[in-house]
Amino acid sequence: MEFQKAYDKAAAICARQEQCVSMVRDKLVKWEVEEADLAKILKRLVEEQFIDEQRYTGFYVRDKARFNRWGKTKITWQLRRKGIAPEMIQEALASIPMEEYDNNLLDLLRQKKRQLKLDDPYKRKASLMRFAASRGFGLDEIIRALDVVGLD
Repeated sequence: MEFQKAYDKAAAICARQEQCVSMVRDKLVKWEVEEADLAKILKRLVEEQFIDEQRYTGFYVRDKARFNRWGKTKITWQLRRKGIAPEMIQEALASIPMEEYDNNLLDLLRQKKRQLKLDDPYKRKASLMRFAASRGFGLDEIIRALDVVGLD
């Protein structure tokens, strides 16, 4: 694909939805854009603020914490896979309101607890812990939340 067509197409995608460099790079590679043009397109998109990884990271963290109810660990790993700098990730994670974050974990555990049909409290606790860990919450957070939710 030629330079201008690839740039226009990438800019349109970035204008519709926040993108990070790695996502746009993957699209350009898929469109078989030459390596030299690929670098120029990415540089131009960043300069013209079609791509802003700080902005992308902030939106990603807020959306995943609020709507997907992911924990910080899962969000961090997903952003690392996208090549986002650790400092940017930590800064964005700090913007999550702790009360909302804790309430998400409590709500998830309460919902899961209602679904469980286990009689043994140890198995019920283990199941809840595995579930919360799979959602990306840390062990300390899970233990505190389980104390609030209870296992009866």
